[in-house]
Amino acid sequence: MNKIFIILFLLFVNFISTGNQTFAEDNKIRIGLLLPLSGENAELGKQVLKATRLALNDINSDKIEIYPKDTQSNPNITLRSAIELKQSGINLVVGPIFYENLEYLDEVKDITFLSFTNRTLDLPKNVISAGVNSTSQLKTIKKFIELNQIKKTIFLMPNLNYESEIKQGIKNSKIKTFKKYYYDSEPTKLTKQIEKITNYETRKQNLIDEITRIENSEDPNKERKIENLKKKYTLGKVKFDSVIIADFDESLKSVITSLLYTDVSPKDKYFITFNQWFNESLLIESGSHPIYYPSINKKNLEAFEKKFSKKFNENPNHISLLSYDLIGLIYYLSLKNNGSQINKAFNSKNSFKGKIGIFDIENNKINHQLNFYKIEKGSLKKIF
Repeated sequence: MNKIFIILFLLFVNFISTGNQTFAEDNKIRIGLLLPLSGENAELGKQVLKATRLALNDINSDKIEIYPKDTQSNPNITLRSAIELKQSGINLVVGPIFYENLEYLDEVKDITFLSFTNRTLDLPKNVISAGVNSTSQLKTIKKFIELNQIKKTIFLMPNLNYESEIKQGIKNSKIKTFKKYYYDSEPTKLTKQIEKITNYETRKQNLIDEITRIENSEDPNKERKIENLKKKYTLGKVKFDSVIIADFDESLKSVITSLLYTDVSPKDKYFITFNQWFNESLLIESGSHPIYYPSINKKNLEAFEKKFSKKFNENPNHISLLSYDLIGLIYYLSLKNNGSQINKAFNSKNSFKGKIGIFDIENNKINHQLNFYKIEKGSLKKIF
């Protein structure tokens, strides 16, 4: 009986030893993916999955394996899928896409999530934000301000749910602003607020007073001077030389329209905004040019779009490019760390050049070194 027990024990030890040896020789990089593969955001999730496979094809290594799991854009299903990935022995996951789906991921220990969100506050400790965050954008804007020796910058922020993110970005980037203002996105309220910020009523009254003064004067050239003054809308300067508008799409256009209405021109003051993802509708708003903003590398984006379209016969979204880069980043870190504990490599200081630009990694945070662009006369120009 003892001999049988010893034989069985030796067979068990040999099996475990062989299993461990196989695992060591296997040395695979197993990456989980948490994406909405069904439900209302399924098309987005499927495009991200395609971009991931495109990255694997370009890397051309049999060491990387991906394990997609559906989130259905639901925090509870995201948690369930994350637990399944952990049970499969995976400790590094790309995703989820949406901030709302991060809610319960702190319950999944010993696993690192590279989320596509650009929000950096109130994240679970095991989640790293990989999106183009406000800190990255404001550091780039700061560089432009310093290059152009801009002294007085005001900051316009909408009263929306990303206000705290912008405040954190201002703090992290150490950008110097003259004043900060918050505005209501409702057009009528917005215009009134911009009027106050730009001291519009006083400047308008200054013009009226100056015309009246000259009319009552004995100046021999008063008719010509009055004629020139009547071509103006206001008289007097605003107390800033650049304005950063933390807004997007139609709301951004409303703010610019209000500034134009109050006689603040982008030809006299720098109009700077956040990453607009090369929104082509801004190109036709010639009255609001020039506009400046930070963004990813446009040439790289266009090259990726061309490659993706050729492979899948459809145009990719911007998140697809980020997923492509994240797979490349993970592979790069695996080579640098000999394939071991890649999830812990995000604590160390690293830089990685992707299609988006340069990823700066340190203390479980990812920031991006971005380019800076100018829209003027219907065309886009790279500043740096």
